[in-house]
Order: sequence, then C-alpha cells, then structure tokens
Amino acid sequence: MTLDQPSFDQPAPPRAPRLRTLGLVALGLIAGIGGTLLLRPAPKREPVAAAPKKQMFQCPMHLQIIQDHPGACPICGMDLVPMEEVGASGSGVEGHAAITIDPARQQLIGLRTETVAEAAVSGELRALGRVAVDETRVRKVTVKVEGFVERLFVDFVGKPVAKGQPLFSYYSPEFVAAQREYLLALKTQKALAGGSLQGSGGDLLEAARRRLSLWDVPKEAIDHLEKTGEVQKTLTLRSPMSGVVTAKGVVEGARLTPADIPFEITDLSRVWVLVDIYEAELARAKVGMPAELTVQASPGKAFKGRIAFVDPVMDPKTRTAKARVEFANPGGELKPEMFGDVLLKGPGRKGLIVPLDAVLDAGTAKVVFVALGEGKFEPREVTTGTTVGERVEIRSGLQAGDAVVVRANFLVDSESRLKAALAQMSQKGDSHPTPSAHQH
Repeated sequence: MTLDQPSFDQPAPPRAPRLRTLGLVALGLIAGIGGTLLLRPAPKREPVAAAPKKQMFQCPMHLQIIQDHPGACPICGMDLVPMEEVGASGSGVEGHAAITIDPARQQLIGLRTETVAEAAVSGELRALGRVAVDETRVRKVTVKVEGFVERLFVDFVGKPVAKGQPLFSYYSPEFVAAQREYLLALKTQKALAGGSLQGSGGDLLEAARRRLSLWDVPKEAIDHLEKTGEVQKTLTLRSPMSGVVTAKGVVEGARLTPADIPFEITDLSRVWVLVDIYEAELARAKVGMPAELTVQASPGKAFKGRIAFVDPVMDPKTRTAKARVEFANPGGELKPEMFGDVLLKGPGRKGLIVPLDAVLDAGTAKVVFVALGEGKFEPREVTTGTTVGERVEIRSGLQAGDAVVVRANFLVDSESRLKAALAQMSQKGDSHPTPSAHQH
C-alpha cells in the first residue's frame, strides 16, 4: 500500500451544507423572476367588435310584419320596405321611438298633420247638476207640550202654505192649566193693585204670560184670553214661513210629544244645484262664479245663478268635490231631485289648441307625434288642459308652429312602439357579446 492510492476506508465529506446552499440560490432565482413578471404591464385586450345590425324590412300596411330580408307581405302581398336602423334614434317618451315614414306611405295610410296655434281658451266648465233643497230654508214644526191633535188644516205633503197659515190644532191639558194660571195671576194683580204687594202681583202675571209665549201661543191669543177670560180648549199652530209641506207625520187624533215633528215646511223660492267637479277642474270652480242651468222641463230657458260653496273634502269614491250653486226659483219650475246641465262661466285666457284626435292616451302619459320634416316623426309627452268642443288645450310639451299628426296617428303610434321594442331587444342582444378567441 502506497501513500498515493486512496484509502477506501476513509469517510466521505458531509453533503448537507452543499444542498442548503443550492436551495437558497433556487429560491432567489424564483423570487426575482416573479417580481419581474409583476412589474411588467398587463397585455391590452383587443376590443370586441360589435356585430353589425341587420337591415329589417316591414310591410307599410301591416306594421307587425317584419323580417330580415326583402319580400312580399303574406297578408296583403305588398312589397316590404326597408326600415330605419333599429335603435338609431330614440325619444323622451318611454315605450316610443322616433320614426321615419316616406311620403308614399304617408299618403297610403292617410296621414295628416295640423299646425299648433294659439287661440282663446274658454273658462267655461260644463257638468251635470242635481236640484236640491236649500237647507237654510227648511223649518220643522214642533210642539212644546204634550197633547192630542183635534183638527188638521193641512192634510197632505206638497201643499203650499203661507206664513201664519193654520196647520193643525191640538188639545193639551197643560195648555189649559197654563191659561187658568194666567187668569189667576191677572186676578191677583188687580187685587193687589195700590198695595205694598203690587209689584209681586205684576211679576206673577209676567211669569204666566212668558210661559204661554214659550209654548208658541200667539200674542193675539193671550190678549184675547186677558180681555174675555175664556180658556181655550185647543192651541192652533201656524206655519212659521211660506213654502210647501215637504214632510207630514201627524193625523187627526194622534198624540203628540215634544219629540215628534208633525210638519216640515220648505221654502223652494230659492234652490241649490249640486255639481260634481273633478279634481283636474277643481281649481277653476270659484265661489261667486256665474252659472247657467238648463233643464228638460223648461226647454229654451236658462236659469241664472252663482256658486255659493265648494266642498273642501273630496269624495274618495268618485274623486270629485261638490259645488253648490244657488238659483232663484220664484215660479217653482226647479223641483228637488231634478237633473239639468250646468254651465259654469269662468274667465277666458290664451292657450295652445290642438284637435282631440292628435292626443293619444298612453296610460301613464298623453302623447302626440310631431312632424320634424323629411318624413320624421317624434313622440312627445304633453299635458292637457281645458277641452273646448273637439279641441283640447296643451299646457306643456308643444310650441306654437309645431305640426302634429291628427289622422292615422294610431298607425304611427303602433310603428313607434314596435321600433322601441325592437331597439330594446337589440340592446339586450348587444349587452352579451361573443368572447373572442384570445380570451379563452
């Protein structure tokens, strides 16, 4: 064995420190590469190109026939015409879109326009009225003491009576006793005349006289009792006002108490006419506004009156408020529960007027179509006001000189709604584009 030959019995050097060093170097390389990748800007994605919109074709007579290629209408056989690009133009009216109609189609569907003009808007308001009793001219006849009816002078409802006219007479034991007390007080006063108790006798007589007056005994009857000394068996009640008998609750021989109402007298020389005013027109009905009433019972005659009261509370069922119009009725021609036409005459004003046919009710809004020229029509939401015959006032949405569609506007409205619906469908389709290949 020589010194140059290795000895296989010697132990190998340790490998753990060498492996640890290699691991640290690898971790450093990985961290460096990751940091470099994080600092690099992200690659820009290419924008997704929107799919080109198809040209649609539509039948000029049957607007529901729409297809994506030329051809003939399966209903009428007419050639389909190109439509505007869907969604190219919108409007401020929900569910509607601006449209273009060529002159040939306008003539075919009978489309006609009219210029919006400023004109006098009448302040008149027409409504149906019902004749009613003036509640301030109703009197109920009652008795103050219990008694029994001896005789009726007015024996049916509807009979006219004059003020002071006898209605009925009745017997009351209390009334007879009160007359005797009055005569006794009168006798006592005369006996005490000139003495120290003269004043007491006068007070007693005045109390007895006051009692009879409170029982509605007329002054003439008390004076007659004082002069003659004769006690009357019955008390006669008279009408407190001129009018007609509108209620009768008594017959001869009936027993009356202060709780009973034997007669009701109503003065019909002036009546009320109750008019229902809708909420939209309530601001025009003012107290003092002149009014005219016509009824079928008096053809050709107009009764003059004025608004006396407007109910401050709306009827929740009819959404109206009652206006009370007063009318003179000296001849009794206006009878309660009679119906008539009421014309409320308010002050006039200037405003924009269009035909009623130009305004379409879209449910939540009122819409008109305005001609913009070159066959273009735009829907606009308007606010209407007073209706004057076949025309209506426009308070907002239009200007003088605008041309609005007044004939075939239902066809125009249908095409506008179709176009708006197609635009909405197209927008929903565009909101979900097909991803490009490089995004996968």
